[in-house]
Amino acid sequence: MVSSTLTLASIAGLLPSVLASFDATAQTNIAVYWGQNSVNQANSQGRLADYCSNTEIDIIPLAFLDSVNTPIVNFANAGNNCTTYDGTQLLNCPQLEEDIKACQSQGKTILLSIGGATYTEGGFSDSTAAEAAATNIWNLFGSDTTQANRPFLTAVVDGFDFDLESTNQNFAPFASKLRSLMDADTSKTYYLSAAPQCVYPDAADNDMLNGVISFDFIMVQFYNNYCGINSYVAGSTTQNNFNFATWDDWAQNTSANKDVKVFLGIPANTGAAGSGYEDLTTLSPVIEYSKTFTSFGGVMMWDMSQLYANSGYLDGVSSALSGSSTKKARATTLVTKTRPAATQAP
Repeated sequence: MVSSTLTLASIAGLLPSVLASFDATAQTNIAVYWGQNSVNQANSQGRLADYCSNTEIDIIPLAFLDSVNTPIVNFANAGNNCTTYDGTQLLNCPQLEEDIKACQSQGKTILLSIGGATYTEGGFSDSTAAEAAATNIWNLFGSDTTQANRPFLTAVVDGFDFDLESTNQNFAPFASKLRSLMDADTSKTYYLSAAPQCVYPDAADNDMLNGVISFDFIMVQFYNNYCGINSYVAGSTTQNNFNFATWDDWAQNTSANKDVKVFLGIPANTGAAGSGYEDLTTLSPVIEYSKTFTSFGGVMMWDMSQLYANSGYLDGVSSALSGSSTKKARATTLVTKTRPAATQAP
C-alpha cells in the first residue's frame, strides 16, 4: 500500500492518545463486524482503516479467529494482504497492524471475535486445556508484543468477543482465563463481549452467560429466530416473541456484571441474514422500545460490507439511537491512499 501523503501509522503517532470508544454509560454505542465480506463481491470489503474515520461507529469486532486450539484467523479478502508464518497456519498481517493502530488512535474499540459459523472445534477437552489455549491467544493478540507469530504484530486488540454458533464445552474456563489476563494488564482497559442468539438461554454461550464470566457488553443477534426484531409488535408494551425484556432480566439478575450492556443485534442489509432485516421506518420503533430498558447499550450490525452497501442505513440507526440527526458528525477520510483491489472472499 502506498500513501499519497503519510502512512496511517505515522499519522496515528501524531494524534493524541484516546480511550477506546465503547461507553458503558451510553445507549448510543454502534458496533459493526468487519472481516467476512458477506456481500462477497471483489470490492465490497475495504481495508479496516477505510471505515475508522466514520465517527458513527464505535466498536469494530474483527471476524474471525475461527480456530483456537490451532489458531487461525480468517478475514476473507483482507487476508490477501497477509503472509503466513513459517510452520504455522497463522497470518502475518502488517497492513492490519497499521490499520488497528490507526483505528484505535481515532477512538475505535477493536475486538477480536472468536468463533463464527465455520468454527468446528467444539471447545476444549478440559479446563486445563482451555486455560492453556487462552494464554496462547493472549500471547498472540495481547499486550506482550515480543511474543512470536503475532498476526497483528505490535498492534494490541482492545479485547475479545465470542460469536459461537454451535454447542461446545469448556469455554467458560477459557473466557475466565482471558478475563483474568486482561484485568491483570493495567496498560489500558480491555473489554469482553459475546454475541448470543436471541433464544434464551443461548445454547452456545450459556456456560459463559450463566453468571460465571463478567462481560462488559453482549450483542444479542435479534435475527434468524422467532425472537428477532421482525417479531416486534409496534405500540405494544408487552412483546410475546421479541424478547429484549428477557435479556434485560438476564443483565439485572443473572449476569456476573450487573452493569453489563445489551446491544440490539441486527442485519445491516437484506442479504446479511436469513431473516430479521428491517428498514429504518420499521426499525426505529424497535430501537425506541429497547431504549426503555436500563441495560440497553446500542446497536450491533452484521456486517461492514453489508452496511456500506446500504446507503443511509448507518445514519438512520445513529439518528434513531440519539433521537436526532446530529448524534455525531461524520469524519472525512483520514488519508488518501491507493491499494490493490480486493478479491472475492473464500
